[in-house]
Amino acid sequence: RAREPGRERRERAPVAGRPDPSVPPSGVSCSGCGAELQCCDGAAPGFMPAEKYRSLTEGPEGAAGLRGAVCQRCWLLTYHSQALRLQLPPEQHRQVVSAALRSPARHGRGPLLLYILDVLELPDPVLPQLLELLAPDVPAAGLLVVGNKVDLLPADSPGHLGRLRQRLAEACAQAGLRGAPLVDIRLVSAKTGFGLEGLVSRLQRSWKCAGDVYLLGATNSGKSTLFNALLSSDYCKSRAPDIIDRATVSSWPGTTLNLLKFPIINPTCDRIFRRQERLKEEATKTEDELSSEEKKYLNHLKKQGYFVGEVGRTFQRPKSSQVIDFDPDTLSYSTDEDPGHSTTKRKEREEFTYNEVKDARWCFDTPGIVKENCVLNLLTEKEVKLVLPTHAIVPRTFILKPGTVLFLGALGRVDYLQGEKSAWFSVVASNLLPVHIATLSNADAVYEKHAGQVLLKVPMGGEERMKEFPPLVPQDITLKGIGTTEAVADIKLSSAGWVAVTAHAEEELLLRAYTPKGTMVVVREPPLLPYISTIRGARIPGTAAYRTKKPPAIVQNLRTTGRR
Repeated sequence: RAREPGRERRERAPVAGRPDPSVPPSGVSCSGCGAELQCCDGAAPGFMPAEKYRSLTEGPEGAAGLRGAVCQRCWLLTYHSQALRLQLPPEQHRQVVSAALRSPARHGRGPLLLYILDVLELPDPVLPQLLELLAPDVPAAGLLVVGNKVDLLPADSPGHLGRLRQRLAEACAQAGLRGAPLVDIRLVSAKTGFGLEGLVSRLQRSWKCAGDVYLLGATNSGKSTLFNALLSSDYCKSRAPDIIDRATVSSWPGTTLNLLKFPIINPTCDRIFRRQERLKEEATKTEDELSSEEKKYLNHLKKQGYFVGEVGRTFQRPKSSQVIDFDPDTLSYSTDEDPGHSTTKRKEREEFTYNEVKDARWCFDTPGIVKENCVLNLLTEKEVKLVLPTHAIVPRTFILKPGTVLFLGALGRVDYLQGEKSAWFSVVASNLLPVHIATLSNADAVYEKHAGQVLLKVPMGGEERMKEFPPLVPQDITLKGIGTTEAVADIKLSSAGWVAVTAHAEEELLLRAYTPKGTMVVVREPPLLPYISTIRGARIPGTAAYRTKKPPAIVQNLRTTGRR
């Protein structure tokens, strides 16, 4: 999507450091995003300031001295939470993925596709395009669909995970993948570890080490987070976490620019047995039996998600204690200066031996496919952080009469135009995105006055920001209620979140939903969480709102009592 002139200057950090056009690209990939490291073009992927580049390549190793280094973009994303502007069209992400999938089959068979799907984004916009990325003469040997980010959604009723899994199966069928060799559908949280041990076991049981595995999906689906989690699991070779660097993870869409990979371990019978023994032993523990560090980390995850798990490792080498030599010059590198030349001798980097990887099967992280008609494409870096949920979503429910309007920031709006009775509107969106209730008669004035300001929060930047932001466009929606405890549909306001509508049985509602021009309103029937309106506290007197309620977190693979 084309961006307005001057827009990039506000939302992304400027290039820091000087380029040197005379130095050719290195042929070495950034360990964070996969782009080829270079110092000749500050606007191209893989850029590293020339002084830093030379300090790493002037030694006897030459370009090999760049192994394990990250480009300036990954550095800024990781340590300063800033996105560097790049001249990279969205189509290039798709081309990288398609070229990888169309390469000749290795080991006599096609790859296993591990499609990562953000459950909040159902129906997934990229899933129907999956078959177009494959070559007819190199078919995939299997497809495993992974519904990610389940930790962000509360359980609205018993068995809700089974219902989510069914929704994923229906999405696969609607996307035309019914005839594809679908291995399984799994629900996980790559961030909190929920479901990951089960995913590893499924991969080792069904796929073993038969061929390569590709992680695919739309931007912000959590592919790189899952890649890092698998790198710390029993799915990779035991030495891989000491040799392979973790992928850069950011809320900014399109962080990964090229292929990243780690070698898959061969799940022999002995390894499978030892892994199962570890899992059985860990399943007998209670929270009281965890170490203080484990408890602290578990409580940290509980605050972030509703569903928490643990990813352990059965096969790892004991680490020898080492003296850490800190280099203050390197640590003092800031965003507006080149990293200084370090005189400290660099630690020799571990590498795989030839025999370790000569017949290896690899797990690849690929660039995310950019979603079209997505509101995130219109937002600045700071706005994306407010809109994309990173912690457990606390539903916010309101009881509205006809003639009432619900604003979701200034990114979406739902008008209740006609109906006989009040209805319940439950907002499922980032906790940082404000909800504002207004009357239909003054809704336009509220938007005109507060869009870009503190009340509606996103977009931010006042009148100047709103001059270039697309206007909200309407879509009329008619719904018929099915009961006061079960939502009839979700009104999905692009990627900003959704509003679940609950109404009296047989009650007809006329609604009008707005999103920015160029984005989409999706009416999701049946709703993803049909009983979401029941997760609420008492009505707040004098308002349309109910007090919020946050259900407790569920921890996987731990006993709930201290008795054995």
